[in-house]
Amino acid sequence: MKRRLSIVVVLTLTALLTSCCCAVKPDGRQTVKIAYLPITHALAVLQEAQQLENAQGVRVELVKYGSWSELLDALNAGRVDGASVLIELAMKSKQQGIGLKAAALGHRDGNVLIVSNEIGSAADLKGKTFAIPHRQSSHYILLLDALAAAGLSADDVKITELAPTEMPSALASKQIDGYCVAEPFGAMGVSLGVGKVLFGSEELWKDSLCCALVFNDKFIETRPETAKEFVESYKTACSSLTKETAKQVAEKFLNQKDEVLDISLQWISYNDPEITEETYSALVDRVKKYGLSDEPPAYEDFVKSDF
Repeated sequence: MKRRLSIVVVLTLTALLTSCCCAVKPDGRQTVKIAYLPITHALAVLQEAQQLENAQGVRVELVKYGSWSELLDALNAGRVDGASVLIELAMKSKQQGIGLKAAALGHRDGNVLIVSNEIGSAADLKGKTFAIPHRQSSHYILLLDALAAAGLSADDVKITELAPTEMPSALASKQIDGYCVAEPFGAMGVSLGVGKVLFGSEELWKDSLCCALVFNDKFIETRPETAKEFVESYKTACSSLTKETAKQVAEKFLNQKDEVLDISLQWISYNDPEITEETYSALVDRVKKYGLSDEPPAYEDFVKSDF
């Protein structure tokens, strides 16, 4: 029995020491592991990683994923400290008992509804096939907003979930008639000439929320000073993302053509990343209205603005 207890103690201490070693690099800098997808909606955290590369204090370790499900699994399991993630996915995880907090927005605006060139209005989507990345997303909400304005509902459209990278080619081959997804894939459809913008997000939902910077509770509770420093640096990175600097970051991380980036960055803003009660309330109203969640987390339980 004593031997078994000794083994447990040793393993526990080893795990703690390993965790500490991962958080602090040999140069004494605190490392924060952040998950992201290679999209323009994540440029603020990518810009922060670059700005902190040679700075004192915090270092950002970027962890790239290929899908929202993979990224969310890593965030929920604590394999990363935080992520640039669809806010609705994080809200759903919070509702299911995962300890998460949203600290800031990833961007403002920046979403578009892309449709085939034959479609002239939202009413023309009746009976058509429309792609979204996930039903827990602002892209789904924006589609439903557009349909509602035309007197339609989700039942009037064939809604399918596709990987963002597949959407432009699916539109070109007529497998789908439209899509709404994180950028730059909407811009790609426009650049290829296979689709056009039916609505910008600001036309359907003013001050809409989409991607957010989200942390694990464990990270915030065990490393509060690092979390505070990270958020302050993140907000500085947001304010420095002009169209020119955003394109430079995108060229480095996204591997997209200049024309695609030029189109995409016309639609997005990185200013003012605060998540206000008013804008969060508007999101909660839509989440309930469209059945994404019956009991989304309250603002004070999910949003942390007092770093």
